[in-house]
Order: sequence, then C-alpha cells, then structure tokens
Amino acid sequence: MTALQEFRDSTRAWLEENCPPSMRTAMVPEEIVWGGRNAEFVNPESRLWLERMAAKGWTCPTWPAEYGGGGLSKDEAIILSQELARINARPALTSFGISMLGPVLLEYGSHEQKMEHIPKIVRGEIRWCQGYSEPGSGSDLASLKTRAELVGNHYVINGSKVWTSYADKADWIFCLVRTDFEVPKHAGISFILFDMASEGVSTKPIQLISGSSPFCETFFDDVRVPAGNLVGQLNDGWTIAKRLLQHERTMISSFGLASGQSDRGGTTSTVASVEGAAMHYRGDSGRLSDPVLRDRIAQFKIDSEAFALTSQRSVEESRLAQGPNATSSMLKYYGCELNKRRYELLLQAMGSQSLGWEGEGFEADELQVTREWLRSKANSIEGGTSEVQLNIVAKRVLGLPDMLGMVQKK
Repeated sequence: MTALQEFRDSTRAWLEENCPPSMRTAMVPEEIVWGGRNAEFVNPESRLWLERMAAKGWTCPTWPAEYGGGGLSKDEAIILSQELARINARPALTSFGISMLGPVLLEYGSHEQKMEHIPKIVRGEIRWCQGYSEPGSGSDLASLKTRAELVGNHYVINGSKVWTSYADKADWIFCLVRTDFEVPKHAGISFILFDMASEGVSTKPIQLISGSSPFCETFFDDVRVPAGNLVGQLNDGWTIAKRLLQHERTMISSFGLASGQSDRGGTTSTVASVEGAAMHYRGDSGRLSDPVLRDRIAQFKIDSEAFALTSQRSVEESRLAQGPNATSSMLKYYGCELNKRRYELLLQAMGSQSLGWEGEGFEADELQVTREWLRSKANSIEGGTSEVQLNIVAKRVLGLPDMLGMVQKK
C-alpha cells in the first residue's frame, strides 16, 4: 500500500468518526461559521466540527504546521478535499483570513506576524475584513487616499473605505494605506493590519437592494497602529495588494459553482436550483414543458459542470505553482457571468412569481430570488470589474499587447 493510499484510508476513518451528522448536510445560511471573537454557533455541532478540524490544521490543510496549519502535501490536500466531498461535509470555517489574508501573510509577512496571526486564522479566532475600495477609488484602486503617517513607533491612519464586507462584524482589518504622496500612485501604498476595536474606527452598514447589509462604510479618525503591523516593505503594498486580489478573485469565482443554493444563501426549497424551479413552475407530468427553457437549462448545466472541472484543475495547478496566477481573472469573470445566468434562468422558470417585491401572493423564497437576481448584477463589479478581468486575461494569459500603453507612449 502506498503512503498516499494509507493517508486516504486514515483520513476516511477519521472523518467518519469525527464529522458530526448535521455537518454532512447541505449548508444553511444561518449556520455558516465565520469565526471571530464574537462567533455564534446556531448549531452546536458546527462548533464541534470547527474545533476538530482546527486541531488537525485541516481548516488550512497545506499551511505550515509551524503556524498551526495541516502541513499536508499538495497530493494529500487533494485527497482530503475528495474525502470531504465524498461525505458531503460542510466547510468547518468560512474566513477572509483563509481565502485572502493568510496566503499573502505566509508569502510576505515576517515570522513574528505569521506566529501572531496565522494560528488564529486556522482556529477561527479572529474574523478579518478587507480595506481596499474607497469613495472614488474603485477600479482605479491605486488612487486611494487613506493616509498613514509614522509618528514615533505608530502609524496614524485617517481616511475611509467603502464596500467593506462585514466590517461591522470583523475583529481585524487588512488595509491599503498611502504612505507617500510624492511618488507615482502605485509606488506610495503600504499594506497594514490593525484591530477594528482601535479607537477612531467606526463602521456604517450599507443596505443593498436585496435587503441585506453585508457591506459597510468604514471610517478612520487618527487611528494609532503599531509600526510592526506593516506587512512587507514600506511603500511596496501594491505588490501585496495585487497578489491578494488573485486569491480574492479565485474565491469570488466560486459563485459560479453554486448550482444548488444561492451563493448568498437566498434560495431554498423549490427555487434551490434552476432545474428544480423549472420543474416546479413549468413541469408537466415529470417533463419540462418549455423546450426553449429546457435547452437553456441543459446548456447551463453543461457549462456549470465544465466550469467546476476547470476550477478544480486550476486549484490543483495553483498548488503546484505555489499560489494563484492571472488565470484567477479568467475564473472570476466566467464564474460571475455563470452566476448571473443562473438567476436569469430562475426568473424565467418562475414566470410571474418572479415579479414580486413584497406583499401577498408570493412565498418568501420567491421574493428573495428577485432581490438576489438584482444583487447578482454586482458580481461583475466586485473584486475587480469584468472589464478589468478581461484586460488582465488579454495581457497576462493571452500575451496580447497593451494597446492603451502603446497609445499613451505615442
């Protein structure tokens, strides 16, 4: 028996013994585990599952064991993923620390910073948010103006961020700040970490058309941050920012994998999938009566399966290449477009039942689908617009010339 087969057998046995029964069912939105200082566990088995997985480092299986990670090889991590999928195991922890900050901290952080933050990310003890976009600095992120000035052994931060996901619930923030206004905009940015409980930090949730408020405005008024919280080199934050965006775009691309429940947790029961919705609203004796809709759903299911396989291949290739690359933009673009198609199909399948906004005559999940359909339009903006992703694909993947740069030189 090979070492990998032994690992598979032992992993399968451990999961069978340690994964609680309710953790082998489809995730429901209110039971998603975000972790953090004020974590709440609607389902007690969610806490148990997190504790058991974190104790083995399997919330971050390939991260170094030195920092609390699983220390698994790439092949072992693939086997773990396969075995978790085999029993339909829920993610033990959903975390921006895992999907975005942790990988760049491992790459650019000091040993002290890794020892301070990585184990807490693995165990779900700190919930992180991202301080990137600002009013007037969205797609042109490098034009950001939030200022950090070194005063003694602290940076004093002033400015604001917008679209800060879950800032009102986060414990810490990883933030881009301007530390030099006298150099070209990309060259004067730094990457810094600080506690959201710091004096001078305030948040204001932004209510979306979907009715939820996952995003916030975030304000910094003379926030004092220890100089040791600067990650990487002073004024070289743009390098880290770009790397983190690759990880973020890989995460966002997973919206396209949500063939069952809504990526935002909005759809359940009869509108949990386009196929289920079509059969419920348009089915006739076990057959979908509308041939055009039937064809569109079939094509969507084919594209979804192809995207899922491509995403899996990309994950495995990125492990071999030590992290994501420009193909993350390709996946982000297609995944978001696929998710928007899913909602368009849901509305087509639901017919007039998709026209509700409030009041009688509509089920709660029907009303939510309409709002989530509108919300899905922002998929092509968040994490970098589709236009930005196509430019990156053109230059970094296809190797096409930078036409804009050529025109500017002329």
